[in-house]
Amino acid sequence: MNLLSRIFVFAAAMALSLSSVHAEHHLSVHYKGKAGPGKGKHVVLVSGDEEYRSEECLPMLGRILADHHGFDCTVLFSVNDKGEIDPNNQKSVTNAKAMASADLIIIALRFRNWPDEDMKHFAEAYHKGVPIIGLRTSTHAFQLRQGSYRDFNSFGKKVLGEGWVSHWGAHKREGCRGVVEESNKDHPILKGATDVFADSDTYEAAPPADATILMRGLVTESLKPDSKPVTGKRKKNRATGKVQDVNEPAMPVAWTRELKNPKGKTNRLFCTTMGAATDFKSEGLRRMVVNGVFWGLGMEDQIDGKADVSPVGDYDPTFYSFNGFKLSLIHISEPTRPY
Repeated sequence: MNLLSRIFVFAAAMALSLSSVHAEHHLSVHYKGKAGPGKGKHVVLVSGDEEYRSEECLPMLGRILADHHGFDCTVLFSVNDKGEIDPNNQKSVTNAKAMASADLIIIALRFRNWPDEDMKHFAEAYHKGVPIIGLRTSTHAFQLRQGSYRDFNSFGKKVLGEGWVSHWGAHKREGCRGVVEESNKDHPILKGATDVFADSDTYEAAPPADATILMRGLVTESLKPDSKPVTGKRKKNRATGKVQDVNEPAMPVAWTRELKNPKGKTNRLFCTTMGAATDFKSEGLRRMVVNGVFWGLGMEDQIDGKADVSPVGDYDPTFYSFNGFKLSLIHISEPTRPY
């Protein structure tokens, strides 16, 4: 039985009545931290993308952080009015108030259109200076069509450091081989994370000058980890306006920023355009994100590059696609509680 299968039981088992979509705000999964340096810290992981199966990888990451490193972790989902995880419901996020107590937030979002009463919890956490890790489509996390927080539609570009630009590699045909940026090879997030492969393609990205680029992504010939970098393929770089070889230079795929927000607080930010559920079969990528949690919280001294980042139980993620989520897996299961 894989990790997701253990996450689900029928909502009735939780004594939750889902008589309306408003009941969805109670549905989240909480993993109590065991022994470890993260004891007493609360990490909130927010899933909500239609394609890359964040509803599968974020529970896995939450279990790693809780079981191996001691963090209390709460995983939030998009659900339908039956209480089933439905990433196509862009207006939904469960138990958004959990973000109010977050010491760090990990988002894997795409074009979310949350109501103000949910969006305010994310906005308030950001304005307090809570560190944020953005995965894959979080460069285009929000597409708010109404309400008071529409300025967050540019959160990817203005805060994380990039918005949606294009698929730089051929989608579902060419992979991404991570290559450490030599000038920043000693950054703590990169400790022990030199072998990284993602079978989601490389995104086109041009982080701002204040970003610290940690890794670039070579476009590979196939989705296999041992595939070679493509040669002779040229495309127009939208940031420079010039046609270039896709791997010379390779696109940035992981970077950090330390940025003062409109309320005067400084957020530590780590963004990677990798992050499909299948990408996290790569130990190196799991380690980068775990290291990113420690770095974001100012706990760099705890990073040794050797800590356990293995999934707790089996991890057999679904290959990414639109409408590829599994409603049969979606009834939230583990004992949950508002945090």
